[in-house]
Amino acid sequence: MGRRSNVLVGIDIGTTKTTAIVGEVTDTGINIIGIGTSPAKELRKGVVVNIESTVEAIKKAIDEAEHMSGCRINSAYVGVAGSHIKGQNSLGIVAIKGREVGEEDVQRAIEASKAIAIPVDREILHTLPQNYVVDGQDGVRDPVGMSGVRLEAKVHIVTGAAAAIQNIVKSVNRVGLDIDDVVLEQLAASEAVLSADEKDLGVVLIDIGGSNTGIAIFSEGSIKHTAILPVGGNYLTSDIATGLRTPFNEAEKIKIKYGCALTAMIPKEETIEVPSVGGREAREVSRQILGRIIEPRMEEILNMASKEVVRSGFEDLLAAGVVLTGGTSLLAGINELAEQIFDMPVRSGIPSGMGGLSDVVNSPAYATGVGLIIYGSRKLSGDSVYRKTGNIFSNMIKTIKKWFLEFF
Repeated sequence: MGRRSNVLVGIDIGTTKTTAIVGEVTDTGINIIGIGTSPAKELRKGVVVNIESTVEAIKKAIDEAEHMSGCRINSAYVGVAGSHIKGQNSLGIVAIKGREVGEEDVQRAIEASKAIAIPVDREILHTLPQNYVVDGQDGVRDPVGMSGVRLEAKVHIVTGAAAAIQNIVKSVNRVGLDIDDVVLEQLAASEAVLSADEKDLGVVLIDIGGSNTGIAIFSEGSIKHTAILPVGGNYLTSDIATGLRTPFNEAEKIKIKYGCALTAMIPKEETIEVPSVGGREAREVSRQILGRIIEPRMEEILNMASKEVVRSGFEDLLAAGVVLTGGTSLLAGINELAEQIFDMPVRSGIPSGMGGLSDVVNSPAYATGVGLIIYGSRKLSGDSVYRKTGNIFSNMIKTIKKWFLEFF
C-alpha cells in the first residue's frame, strides 16, 4: 500500500455502525475510492462507554477501507455527536485600526466572539461566522476591504464535553491514526447534501442516527442554530422488540426491511414473519401492526425536532424546507410523515457531486462520512468559512496525543 497526499478520510463513529470513507481530491472534484463499515455497540447517545470495543470497530472499518482503496490511512476527519454538544450564537466587536477592514481585523472580531462563559469541563469545537456588521451595516458576508471604524462578527459557537470528545480522540489514536479535525456530524452532513441555494433560502437539516437526532438550521448562507436531541432509530427498534416480542437484533432487521413511518401506506392484507424468543416458533403478523408501533415513535421524534426549530426562532425563514439524513431517514413513509408535521417540503439528503464509487455511498446513511471528506477538502483549500475560524480544539487533540504516547 502506498501513501497519497491528495487522499482524505472521514470516520463516522455511530451508535449502530462505524464507517470509514476514503476520498481522493482531484482537479475535477472528489472521487470515493474506498469504504469500510463495522458494527458499533459501545456508544450510548454518542458517547464512548467501552474504548476497547470502539477501537476494534474503528480498526475493522479502517482495514476494510484501506483494502478497497489500496492506500495506507494515516489520518482522518472524525465526526462527533451526542447530547453533550451545545450550540449558541455570539457577537464579537472590535475597532478597525486602519479604517479599512483587513483579515487581521476579522480574526480579532472572531476571537472576541469567543469571550463567553464556558464551564471548565467543556471546550469550543467550532466557531462558525454567520455574517458581519461594519458601522451598523448588517448582513455583510465578507467585510475585508470595506471602510469603517467598528467591526462586529456574528458567529455560532459549538461546544462539547471535553471528556466525551477525548475518549473519541483516544480511540482513534489507539488505531494509529492522527486526527485532522473533530467535526460536528450534522455540520459535516450539510456539506454533502445541502446546496448553496438551500442555505441561502433557509433550510433545516435533520440527521436521525441510532441514538441521537442532530439539527442544523441554515439561512442567508450561514448556520444559525444547532441542536442534538437524545432520541433516534434505536428507540424504534426497542419498541418493535417489545411490541412484537422478538430479539433486538431481529427487530432491527424487521425495521429495516418492513418498517414504514405511515401506517396508512401499508396494504391491509400484508403480513411479515416475526422470529420469537426462547426457541418458540416464528409467527405471522400483520405489517400494519408494525406500522402502528413505528408511527407514534417516529411522530414523537419529528415533533421534538419541530419544537426545536420553533424554539430557535427561525421557523419562518425555511423556504427550502427540511432535508433528512442518517440511517433512520431511509424508513419508508418518513418524508410524508415529516411533511405533515413540519408543513413544509421534505426531501432525503443524498450525497451528490462525488465521482469514483459514488454509487456505494449514494444514501442518506453515508451523508456524514462523505461530508467529512468535503469539509476537509474545503478547509485545506481555504474555500470555506473554516479558513477564517480555525479550531482551538485541535490544541487539545495534540495534548491528548502527546499524553497517549507518553503513557501507552
